[in-house]
Amino acid sequence: MTSDLLAGKVVLVTGASSGIGAAAARVFCKEGATVVLAARREDRLAALTEELRARGAEAAHVVCDVSVAEDAARAVEFAVAEYGRLDGAFNNAGIGGDRTPLHLMSDDVYDTVMDVNVRGVWNCLRYEIAAMLKGGGGAVVNNSSVAGLVAIPAAAPYIAAKHAVVGLTRAAADEYAQQGIRVNAVAPGTTRSEITEDWFRRNPGLEQTVNAMTPQGRTAEPEEIAAAAAWLLSDRCPFLTGTVLPVDGGFVNQ
Repeated sequence: MTSDLLAGKVVLVTGASSGIGAAAARVFCKEGATVVLAARREDRLAALTEELRARGAEAAHVVCDVSVAEDAARAVEFAVAEYGRLDGAFNNAGIGGDRTPLHLMSDDVYDTVMDVNVRGVWNCLRYEIAAMLKGGGGAVVNNSSVAGLVAIPAAAPYIAAKHAVVGLTRAAADEYAQQGIRVNAVAPGTTRSEITEDWFRRNPGLEQTVNAMTPQGRTAEPEEIAAAAAWLLSDRCPFLTGTVLPVDGGFVNQ
């Protein structure tokens, strides 16, 4: 069953091959959107595209490394060529990096985390906004993190990157507010995904520790983050831009 929250909208989802991105593709299609899936893993993209089409959704995919400007441009161009316009985008692609004290963190980890999590959003925003300006407007949601609002131990590059995503969100929202483009962000708390599962495996007891710090006392499911992003992309909140919405079980409210 579908609803009309995103009916008639063409939405690009980056990092769509797993986790929150794959959940977003499913949720957005359920809400009536036409979805373009973008990620690096073509096999997963193809499988998810086939799954969505089997459910009656309109979906297509394009291989894309968001840290490469040409790839981001190609993903947006593909969406416009395939469906005639771009109404929305969920810039979700990201990586977690190592949980290592700052003074022991390698340059390679810092560079990779910043390239994917910050440059990736920067690349996507540039081309998405250009397409939306030509199309008369649209909405963008960037995936930040509670780590973009507060600090967590032993993850300095990730924290810096997610704070930068908040800054890019607010800057773009301010710049294009009068041109029909809204830009918001979600800030998920601990959410079940490949990144967090990897962190949990490498740090026994971490999930229990983080859940104990969360008022709701649990890890979020990726569909819960996707539902918040769907609302921000919809026409139900036309006066909302520049907002960073914590979806975190009350974590940052303490």
